[in-house]
Amino acid sequence: MKATSNRRAIIVGIFIFLGLVIFILTILTLGSQKKTFERSITVKSFFDDVNGLQKGNNVWFSGVKVGTIRKVTITGDRRVEVDMNIEQHSQQFIRKDAKAKISTDGLIGNKIIQIYGGTSKSGEIESGDLLGTEKLLSTDEMMSTLSKNNDNLYAITNNFKEISSRLVDGKGSIGKLLTDETMVNQINATTVTLKRASINLEKLTANVAAYTSKLNDKGTLANDLVTDTVVFNKLRSTVSQLQEVATTSKEVINNLNTAGNSINNGLNNKNAPIGMLLNDEKSGANIKIILKNLKSSSKKLDDDLEALQHNFLLRGFFRKKAKNQPAQTDTTKD
Repeated sequence: MKATSNRRAIIVGIFIFLGLVIFILTILTLGSQKKTFERSITVKSFFDDVNGLQKGNNVWFSGVKVGTIRKVTITGDRRVEVDMNIEQHSQQFIRKDAKAKISTDGLIGNKIIQIYGGTSKSGEIESGDLLGTEKLLSTDEMMSTLSKNNDNLYAITNNFKEISSRLVDGKGSIGKLLTDETMVNQINATTVTLKRASINLEKLTANVAAYTSKLNDKGTLANDLVTDTVVFNKLRSTVSQLQEVATTSKEVINNLNTAGNSINNGLNNKNAPIGMLLNDEKSGANIKIILKNLKSSSKKLDDDLEALQHNFLLRGFFRKKAKNQPAQTDTTKD
């Protein structure tokens, strides 16, 4: 009886020992996974939304697990403070200007903190440091963005549908271009015209090139105009002379205009002699009377001279003069 109870005590002790060993191994395993028994430093970050991040979630750096989430608390300004335990042996790789962002462990895994970035100029992190954060879009925001994109895509699809229907119906310039043969013919005619214009332009370019090449031929007028300074100086002097002639001609024309204006003013002025003759009827009538009297006086004078020729006192004088006139005429002929 006593031996049986000792055997039972030994068996119970063995099971208790095995249980303690399993318990210790479990604690050690879980502790190694959670980095519970390793030396670490504590750093923090502030997020507007942690998207379900919890205490005990992992902290990763460059794809390597370097710590765990120690505490998640909400601050007074409605922000979330996340304290992280970072392994001491990973401290040397993380810089003070590194940033932290919330990510997922796999496609649908637990939330994690991912530390990235940092420059070699900054020192390594120390306990109590604050890491900067990057704001990520939440699932709701992503769905809202996708919904807006769907609405925009729907509107674009409707616009393309309307455009395609207008093209099929032959509306608009492009629709007419696709369906109206008249417009196509007009475009073809325009293309032919443009082709001819391009050919003419090519010919013009060739002519200009030929002309410019002649500028290099010595002895030609074009080359002399470009290179011969003597010809250029002569042309310059000729232009100067033409300019002087033009100036002189302008002065002559101005003088003629002045004289013409004076004549016109004189013709229109009744006080001037010629104006009086042209414009004053009384003066014209008086002149006619004077001319008539002169005509009658000249006739009377002719009659008086004829009477004097027959007068016995002057008859000899006129006969003598008549004899001398033929002799003078013959001398003149010789």
